[in-house]
Amino acid sequence: MKPEDIPAVHRALKREYEKHDAPIIEFIQAQTGSPFKVLVATILSARTKDETTTQVVRKLFKVVQSPDDLRKVSFEELEKLLFPVGFFRVKARHLKALPDVLDGTFGGKIPETIDELCKLPGVGRKTANLVVTVAFDKHGICVDVHVHRITNRLGLISTKTPLETEMALRECLPKRYWKSWNRQLVSFGQTLCKPQRPECSRCPITQFCDSANT
Repeated sequence: MKPEDIPAVHRALKREYEKHDAPIIEFIQAQTGSPFKVLVATILSARTKDETTTQVVRKLFKVVQSPDDLRKVSFEELEKLLFPVGFFRVKARHLKALPDVLDGTFGGKIPETIDELCKLPGVGRKTANLVVTVAFDKHGICVDVHVHRITNRLGLISTKTPLETEMALRECLPKRYWKSWNRQLVSFGQTLCKPQRPECSRCPITQFCDSANT
């Protein structure tokens, strides 16, 4: 894939994305408009399937509506609410620490920049980029395993780590695509361009893919 193929690939990915349900983080933003809930759901979604994250956040948000609610709920109760997301005990510790960090560093507000978000417990660049784009409608490039795998599989970039992928995409991907490529590639990676046995025979962008044409 060449950089000049990006517009055509984007159009094909958009059509494919529209065939499937929106990711849970997008749904939460649309339903609640709450940066806090988007942040919490994004932290919980790491290494967890969307179906599981959906199940847990629906249960959690009946009890937790704000950072102060995280203070009120006991650690043991929070663990129960977060099960069965991946690493639920670690994520429970991060969420219990979140209100104090928000109050002490950001005046109780969810920060709006990637660097500031990365100062919160349980937040790395992937989470920060997603919160920036979904909760605040700002430019960011969220690189998860699907984005990293597919952009390298296509041959658009050649990188070894998600951070390298983010920086490479910031260089070659026009900003107008930054917000949408994560959700489109995540959906694409879950349905067609899977880690093992990608369904190239049904792929709408096969003609642009270096891996499919070698």
